[in-house]
Amino acid sequence: MTDDVRNIVLGVVAAGISAALGWLARTYLWKRRLRRKQAFFGLPSSSESLLVVNRDPAASERAVHRFDVFALLELSALIKDCGAHVQVVTQDMVHQGFGERTEFCVGGPGSNRRMVAHMAAMLPGVRVNVDPEPGPDRGAFQIGAERYRMDPGVTEYVLLARLTAGDRREARPAFLFCGQRAVTNQAATRYLARHHEKLARKHGTNSFVLLLKVVNSQAYGPDVVELVGDVTRAATSPLPAPAATPRTSHRAS
Repeated sequence: MTDDVRNIVLGVVAAGISAALGWLARTYLWKRRLRRKQAFFGLPSSSESLLVVNRDPAASERAVHRFDVFALLELSALIKDCGAHVQVVTQDMVHQGFGERTEFCVGGPGSNRRMVAHMAAMLPGVRVNVDPEPGPDRGAFQIGAERYRMDPGVTEYVLLARLTAGDRREARPAFLFCGQRAVTNQAATRYLARHHEKLARKHGTNSFVLLLKVVNSQAYGPDVVELVGDVTRAATSPLPAPAATPRTSHRAS
């Protein structure tokens, strides 16, 4: 074997080894990212999950708003990426406890009974004005002592929460997307899809509640979203008692 042939063979072997090592490294990194993603969403391979669909409160018949449909499609893609299965259930047909399967619950308390139950059980510091009458507080959030009013199409808010039941390590989380309008629900699901790695690094598998602001949805739809803050402590603590009104003493002269 001449030196030229030997050099060619050695080059081919080295290239093959480098390619194999590169493939193994990429596969390892991909699997590690997948395991982290599965842990954050509580979705091991072939596990079951629940997608709770709300209703469009403006429709006379049972219907889902188109922005909520888009939100459900984005969540379905996340679930599929984790190698899990999903069951789609309407908000009035869920008859099971919390923590058995990972749950994605879409829609505010005015359109989703399941959301009402979750908020009553796990978010005692949050109130949502569901009064259908027009007014400045329609759809407003109260989180602790703060109030967040919406200006439809200009400034709107949505809560994105990851909640777990107690200290059970095997308990599956519930993800809540509680918005003032349907477009904000999709904004929250899109925010989760884009930032889940960052959220996983910061929160791990712990519960959190984030308040997001959707800016100028009439022009940008669900794309422009700002993080107002982490409101976990205020949302999971009882609302502060209202200040007592001093009584006026009336004495006969």
